Amino acid sequence: MLKTITPIDNSILVERNYANDNEIEIVLENAKEARNIWKETSLYERKEIISNFVKSFLSNDKEIVENLCKQIGRPISQCPGEMRGFEERANYMIENADRALEDIISKKDKEFYNYIKKEPLGIIFVIAPWNYPFNTSVNSIVPSLLSGNTVILKHSSQTPLCAEQLFDAANKASLPKNIFQFLHLDHSSTARVISDSRVNHVLFTGSVSGGKEVKKSIGTRFIGAGLELGGKDPAYVRSDCNLEYSIENLVDGSYFNSGQSCCGIERIYVDEKVYDKFIDGFKSVTEKYILGNPLEEKTNLGPVVRMNAAKFIRSQVSEALNNGAKNIIDSNIFKADDGLNCYVSPSALIDVNHSMKFMKEETFGPTVGIMKVKNEKEAINLMNDSDYGLTASVWTSDKEFAQDMGSKIETGTFFMNRCDYLDPGLAWTGVKDTGIGVTLSVLGFDHLTRAKSYHIRNV
Repeated sequence: MLKTITPIDNSILVERNYANDNEIEIVLENAKEARNIWKETSLYERKEIISNFVKSFLSNDKEIVENLCKQIGRPISQCPGEMRGFEERANYMIENADRALEDIISKKDKEFYNYIKKEPLGIIFVIAPWNYPFNTSVNSIVPSLLSGNTVILKHSSQTPLCAEQLFDAANKASLPKNIFQFLHLDHSSTARVISDSRVNHVLFTGSVSGGKEVKKSIGTRFIGAGLELGGKDPAYVRSDCNLEYSIENLVDGSYFNSGQSCCGIERIYVDEKVYDKFIDGFKSVTEKYILGNPLEEKTNLGPVVRMNAAKFIRSQVSEALNNGAKNIIDSNIFKADDGLNCYVSPSALIDVNHSMKFMKEETFGPTVGIMKVKNEKEAINLMNDSDYGLTASVWTSDKEFAQDMGSKIETGTFFMNRCDYLDPGLAWTGVKDTGIGVTLSVLGFDHLTRAKSYHIRNV
């Protein structure tokens, strides 16, 4: 049985039976039968149907926001942002589907009409994470359906209500039967679905170890997988930046959602000329945060998702402190952290270096390492000294410098004066252990379709 423990007080919030073999078989067979009907539905009709689905989902925002807060512990004052992100991304993909899916004409004259058509793959299996359960799943569900595929969704055991709420919205919007289904699955059943011959593509967001398991389950089958995995995202604070603005945004980028974001800030490299002022400002802003019950409107820092996550974060911070790091944040301000719950005090460690796991391994919590650097060359070397490459940012007033620096950083997205944000018009991708594949932008449709060439000759 699936049991969801709320990090608010570690009580059981949701209990569900995992799908059995027969239920899994029915869902797979239904998706297979529905895909030909959905494939033949015009793109115009698909867009109308999915627009109604999005509107149906957004109409239930109050219940969704409250359940989201209870499932993952994000402050309820911040949960509506996920609804706005869902709407923005879904609408972008609906509005740009024609452009993304249009035929590519190779030759058109009196004799030849040669073109490439983008045809749907078939059944897309979406494995969505708990940390941004709607913002991540919309990146996969909407373009998959727009492309003419059927979708089976498996959400994290921490957020089963999210899958159910999306499915309810689809039913209320009268989506054609079985083009969108969900399953509550344990690990072994998840592997079974991935390996099933009826599944044509897998979209997974999660850990590096989880991504490796997906690849193992695919085995020798000739299907693709989109894998969005870990991050250890860096920032460089240049001496010419707007310091107050940079501090405010980097604090938010480090601690929003209790630091549980794949593109959250985990490493900051600060030019020595502004280092002391940056440290003072970062400490001041952080210590104004309110760690507490996320159901209270005043709270802007909630618990981390599980006790084992809290223990891991505390152990990684503790190891760094034992190796010479120093926490600039006064933890006594944050009363809730007693080591026996999921409420982890925010921390910012200085005197850190890359020999520490804290600066190399993903932490996924409300903590960040800050290092002093002499120049941009040192910053670039340190930023690239990572197994991950999802996003990176520079904080400067020099646009030309930022663009030049971006070309030298091994990353999927490079920001100037921004962090921890997705523009739906830009490709969301990564390098190294961050994974493979693309979501968002018009490029996000490409791996959900297969190219089919038509060579038409008029004799």
